[in-house]
Amino acid sequence: MNQAGERKGNILAIDDLPENLRLLVNLLTQKGYKVRATPSGKLAIKGIHKAPPDLILLDIMMPEMNGYEVCEQLKADERTRNIPVIFLSAMNEVLDKVKAFSIGGIDYITKPFQAEEVLARVQVHLDKSFLQKSLQAKNEELAATLQQLKTTQEELIQSEKMAALGQLVAGVAHEVNTPLGAIRSSVENISSFLSENLEKLPSFFQGLSPEEQQYFLSLLQRSISMDTSLSSKEKRKYRRDLKNQIEAAGIANADSLASTLVNIGVYDEVQHFLPLLKDPESERIIKTAYQFATVQKSTRTIATATDRAAKVVYALKTYGRYDSSGQKVLSKIGDGIETVLTLYHNQIKQGVEVVRNYDESIPAILCYPDDLNQVWTNLVHNALQAMNNQGTIAIEVTRQDDRVRIDLTDSGPGIPADIQPKIFDPFFTTKPPGEGSGLGLDIVKKIIVKHEGTIELDSVPGKTTFTVYLPILE
Repeated sequence: MNQAGERKGNILAIDDLPENLRLLVNLLTQKGYKVRATPSGKLAIKGIHKAPPDLILLDIMMPEMNGYEVCEQLKADERTRNIPVIFLSAMNEVLDKVKAFSIGGIDYITKPFQAEEVLARVQVHLDKSFLQKSLQAKNEELAATLQQLKTTQEELIQSEKMAALGQLVAGVAHEVNTPLGAIRSSVENISSFLSENLEKLPSFFQGLSPEEQQYFLSLLQRSISMDTSLSSKEKRKYRRDLKNQIEAAGIANADSLASTLVNIGVYDEVQHFLPLLKDPESERIIKTAYQFATVQKSTRTIATATDRAAKVVYALKTYGRYDSSGQKVLSKIGDGIETVLTLYHNQIKQGVEVVRNYDESIPAILCYPDDLNQVWTNLVHNALQAMNNQGTIAIEVTRQDDRVRIDLTDSGPGIPADIQPKIFDPFFTTKPPGEGSGLGLDIVKKIIVKHEGTIELDSVPGKTTFTVYLPILE
């Protein structure tokens, strides 16, 4: 469930009883966590300030300073208030739990505890903590990037580059808001799961027989290894197959069970779970496993969404960057094209297929990457407009002797032969007044000439190709 994959987290266990500390340290260390242990609340406070952990397991009944006092001090300090605290105590009164939550605890596990319960709760809260930190970092980076764009907007507004960026703003905002919406929805799902199930988990785990525990853990393992790339058609086939096998075993409610099992990640080998399906407690066990699978799916959604947001932010930063040094730098042509395609993703995904063919053996070339980004922006933008955002764009990057050849082909209606000789002329445009300056392709040609390259046009109805040649200077 951990979005970082390898990161397990640093845990601090605080308990005045050495046997409790040994038990927790052994349990968590075996699962790959880094664990520190301290028998005193006062010692713990000092250690936390020097090396803050990712999560704290805190006993309540301790001499000198009890767990409530430790938690209150941590939550009052700006440096430590966001460290999640799980109370782990033999005190089982409702008022004890209410107080623990009211002073900032995120969970409460009653001693004697089940090892599986402790591990499950620790992992859930570490995942949530790591995801919140990641989201905060991405939001801060996004906010800083957007602020940078706002700061430079006034001085760039007169340039063709800023005009192109202005046309992209709505699409870029959508590309950022979409993953943020997915993250927000997933976090709400996780919070809802925790709110509705935390109080029930102790009795659930304690009520399972050893055989039921094994089936439950098997279902969780299927959820963790679930293939999220399955198509809807594949999932329907798996549901039909499972339904038939369940019905053949004489088990009722086969359709609902098959659907839930597929959502958990059980696609085949259902024979292994048939004894569980015949168990009177099967519905409760499978339902709980499905809820854990939903949390797992939510964490994967968050990981995917943050990656998407990071990619858009990186593209914005790359595109919005201005190199005032005036020096050529080494850059891969394909990287610049991909930056532009990322910014145009919102327009492209509606009905445009992009076919890429990049020769990866072509080395980075000495060039002005910011200027070339403006070339790819104009060519992609013109292609989308010509096709009315419906059709195919094919991009090829190949090598011809000591030059890089870039072909960008669209499936639009084509450019009439009588105006083809004029398209690179400054202020020439076929667009209605107010919709184009006529400087786009003129700027494109000047940038390519600046690179000692050339640009050519070949256009017939249904196929328009701009071909750019750039010298390979390593």
